Amino acid sequence: MDYRLILLIAALILAAWFAWRYVKLRREAGEFANQIRQQRFNTEIKELEHIASAVTSLVSTFNLRHATLDAERARLATVLDQMTDGVLIADAQGIIQFANPAAGKLFQASNPVNHSLAEVIRHHQLIEAWRRCQQTGELQSESVEVPMRHQYLQLIVIPDAHAGGSLLLAQDLTRIRRLETVRRDFISNLSHELRTPLASLKALTETLQDGALDDPPAARKFIDQIQVEVDALSQMVTELLELSRIESGRLVLDLQPASPSDLLFSASKRMQLQAERAGLSLRVECADDLPKVKIDSQRLEQVLVNLIHNAVKFTRSGGEVVLGADIVPAGEAGMGEVRFAVRDSGIGIPLEDVQRIFERFYRVDKSRAGSGTGLGLSIAKHIVEAHGGKIWAESIEGRGSTFYFSIPLV
Repeated sequence: MDYRLILLIAALILAAWFAWRYVKLRREAGEFANQIRQQRFNTEIKELEHIASAVTSLVSTFNLRHATLDAERARLATVLDQMTDGVLIADAQGIIQFANPAAGKLFQASNPVNHSLAEVIRHHQLIEAWRRCQQTGELQSESVEVPMRHQYLQLIVIPDAHAGGSLLLAQDLTRIRRLETVRRDFISNLSHELRTPLASLKALTETLQDGALDDPPAARKFIDQIQVEVDALSQMVTELLELSRIESGRLVLDLQPASPSDLLFSASKRMQLQAERAGLSLRVECADDLPKVKIDSQRLEQVLVNLIHNAVKFTRSGGEVVLGADIVPAGEAGMGEVRFAVRDSGIGIPLEDVQRIFERFYRVDKSRAGSGTGLGLSIAKHIVEAHGGKIWAESIEGRGSTFYFSIPLV
């Protein structure tokens, strides 16, 4: 065989072998590349899944926190809307950014937001408190009286260190001031009322010790006077206890249907003898067909007796005291009422004192001083109000007075 043919065949075989190896290596390289791409793709998919899961978790957390903040904001808004104290938030220039409804009512401003504090508050002392807070960065408090509205206001200014503005809390102290005044007057009046009988008792006992006991007629007179003063003290203590029980809510009413005319005639009968001794005419003017009212007859008779007693005490001999009752038609409330009246032709009450006569121990003047404790009208007021009614007086000085109280029809 020709050696050249052999070489050619060998070269072809070698070329075929290299070609086969090349194809095999390329195929393996391609498969390896595919495996790498597939693994990378799977890795990216897993990473994306982790990222998506993290994003979903963040969104859920955000939504939960957003819902919590919305709920907290709603609760805070409800609290601010229902507060009786006024709340204002102002920026560093004093422009109001927020105001709750109570603030608008206290300062009589319909829409305080975007207005200056000076426009809304309109009290220089309160404005000065805000300015001091802005200058010092410290909490400030100021109280003022508004004479035109008989109102006491307190403003507390709290600095906002972050925004540079301030939070203002306005409080209406009118009721607290009035309670303090009532308490102070009560202690003063009680001390005064106790001082007089105690001083009298001390003088009477000293007189007896100094020798009046050796004079039987005089001693008897002094002892009788001591008895009068002790009775007055006992009556005062009894009425104070009664008033305390009523004001503390421990008054129990036995409500039963009763005729207004029967109630008036019963009270008139109890006071008839006292009126006759004072030379007065006491009569009842009341229709018998008035509807019955659900009342505690004993308590309301106590009210009528007290009013009649005052009428008799402050009416001159020859005058008259008239008891009456009538129907007041139903108004917007949809409920009528029976109005009772005790009218006298006495000395009357000055106009400036009419509104205060139902206060404890209140006395109009020295001409009205007597054996009473000054508690009767206050007790009467509480009893009437416990029935859901109201009591008031109308009077012209020198021409007599009329005391009214009304009881709603049920």
